[in-house]
Amino acid sequence: MQPVLETPAALTGEALLERARAVLVAEAEAVASLAPRLGDDFLEAVRLIAECDGRVIVSGVGKSGLVARKIAATLTSTGTPAVFLHAVEGLHGDLGIVGRGDVAVLVSKSGETEELGGLVEYLSRLGVSIVAMLGRGASSIARASRVVLDCSVVQEACPFDLAPTTSTTATLAMGDALAVALLLRKGFSREDFARLHPGGALGRKLTLRVRDLMIGEGAPCLGAGATMRECVVLLAEKRGTVPIVEGPERRIVGVVTAGDLTRLMEREDDFLGRAVGDVMNRAPKTISPEALAAAAVYQMETHGIMALPVVDDERRLLGIVHLHDLLRAGAV
Repeated sequence: MQPVLETPAALTGEALLERARAVLVAEAEAVASLAPRLGDDFLEAVRLIAECDGRVIVSGVGKSGLVARKIAATLTSTGTPAVFLHAVEGLHGDLGIVGRGDVAVLVSKSGETEELGGLVEYLSRLGVSIVAMLGRGASSIARASRVVLDCSVVQEACPFDLAPTTSTTATLAMGDALAVALLLRKGFSREDFARLHPGGALGRKLTLRVRDLMIGEGAPCLGAGATMRECVVLLAEKRGTVPIVEGPERRIVGVVTAGDLTRLMEREDDFLGRAVGDVMNRAPKTISPEALAAAAVYQMETHGIMALPVVDDERRLLGIVHLHDLLRAGAV
């Protein structure tokens, strides 16, 4: 039975909010219901796509076509080359992009989309494996497919159960699950992601390294035998963090911060003659020059610190990187 809808005039602001919340709940529940369905069929889809010698051809019609476009874009940006093929245009000349080594991902709510029928027939003749993302398993597309991923929903969020809403959200989520699983299987890294996203803020976050922003020459440091009098000067001049090193190779053994100085002043009146080795933190957080700048920001925020000594594999001091410089450069 169709729900009884209020007239527009009868819908108060609160009533509209309640209906909007119901849409979000319905779509969230539909996405959550997909998780228990993942099993051998999903793993077979991942295997087929990961091992294919060609590209992934993604197709659908109408709203399913829009979902298919997004799935193709997500696959491509995460290391699985994919292209969207319009089912109708494909039958009028665009089938030339399909090769025998490809895998096709077809998106359809009904599994009976008429415009996909000709494409399914061509793909089958060519021997292309089909992964179908369907809202109905007992269908002609399902029968022609190597793997079927169940994207069915109980009901659309549309009050008439007509406009694709819940079903498209669920299918998008299934596409994301497929893309992430492929990303993990292929060992796709942050560096690979950066290579495919070189422009804009995202590119900066994924390519900016600690070495690009650290202070190398002129970075402060003291030996463990130096006094706090010397350290106070560096803390004031060099933004509140002084690495403590030993030997000609300057291996880091500790760090003194403005916070350490404050706590020392609270405990002792005559502190300027104290050796920094008695005051320093002997287990300082450090970072490699090759680390992503975003990773340095995360480490600083996690530990509540404003700077990190930059060291090589043998803990030799190379410089220091400050949170303000990282934020100014757009590392997050």
